[in-house]
Amino acid sequence: MQNHLRPLLSQSLIGLAVFSQIAIFAQLSSAETITGQLGNVSAEISYDKPEEYQYKNVRLQISRAGKIVLAQKLPQESEYDRPVGGIYEKEDKLPILDLDGDKEPEVVADFFTGGAHCCTYSLIYRYDKKSQKYTQIRHDWGNGAYRFKDIDKDGIVELESQDDRFAYAFTAYAASAYPLQIWQYRQGKMVDVTRRYPKLIYSHASELWKTYTEIRKQGDDGKGFLAAYLADKYLLGQGEDGWKRVRQAYTKSDRNQYFADIRKFFRETGYIK
Repeated sequence: MQNHLRPLLSQSLIGLAVFSQIAIFAQLSSAETITGQLGNVSAEISYDKPEEYQYKNVRLQISRAGKIVLAQKLPQESEYDRPVGGIYEKEDKLPILDLDGDKEPEVVADFFTGGAHCCTYSLIYRYDKKSQKYTQIRHDWGNGAYRFKDIDKDGIVELESQDDRFAYAFTAYAASAYPLQIWQYRQGKMVDVTRRYPKLIYSHASELWKTYTEIRKQGDDGKGFLAAYLADKYLLGQGEDGWKRVRQAYTKSDRNQYFADIRKFFRETGYIK
């Protein structure tokens, strides 16, 4: 009897092992989704996650009144670009909102490229009524990200962020600081509107200076924060006043080279015009 049972038992164990492997593979390769909806516009991002930190076959589908008008594979730079449902929002919700006040909602697909801190970018989809198709632009946020914020309280959101070009510009990444940056999306283009909000810039500059004084007590030279503070001052039209304060604050032996580097960088990035 035992001899007859052994083949049956072996076959059962083999079958169970195969079934388990199939179940595990199906679980790993099953598509995950991020969805969103506003009015009659709905969208879904789907992707496969065969391994940890790996995202393949990332696709976007946009429907209007139940009819699919766009279905395409999204352009990832790498299979490690992770789709996120709004960088500062719930990750299971795909942002769909009217960014430019034309009563036509845009779809925003955000990605995080992985790593310790870098990077994030957005693909923004806009519906063109004439062609009845969606067009797309990409905006790179770098090491930071952005927040939707209706600064003017006019029902149209701005995208509040930071100028990532300052990362590593004057010091190591961990000691870098960034001037304020505010964007608006207008008919398929991202427009830098930071200078329109002097109160926010002033508040941001004050916080940078406060942080600078705190880290100086800890032995940091504060180069990153001084440069970002000075950039905010230029945005306010107070460049000379900013320079006066920075020159008084930074007295190390490399000050002349540091100040020259700031001026060169500010010209290249448009802070000095």
